[in-house]
Amino acid sequence: MIKERTIKDLNEEYNLDLGGAVQSIKKVKAKLVLVQFPDGLKPYATAIVDYLKEKTGADFLIYLGSCFGACDYPVGMENLGIDLTIQFGHSSLMPSYLNDGKEFKASINK
Repeated sequence: MIKERTIKDLNEEYNLDLGGAVQSIKKVKAKLVLVQFPDGLKPYATAIVDYLKEKTGADFLIYLGSCFGACDYPVGMENLGIDLTIQFGHSSLMPSYLNDGKEFKASINK
């Protein structure tokens, strides 16, 4: 069983940069945001999204597909009207033509 953690707990354990994510969402006035998590954070995805939704008022889609690398961008999302993609724990190696530069990458340093 996974221990329930608060956003404060997660921010203390990982450098999620939720403040940066909130700023990025507000900066582009995103109404629909796609978030992608590495496997270790997927159990906390709804808590993180609830926090971001509370701070921004945006709607969110959580991509729960497999991630096989640091630059694994969820292909096939381009027709969903997504304004911004937030990838937690990913590096900037994905070609920008796949996301039109509308991406925020939060680092996760444990």
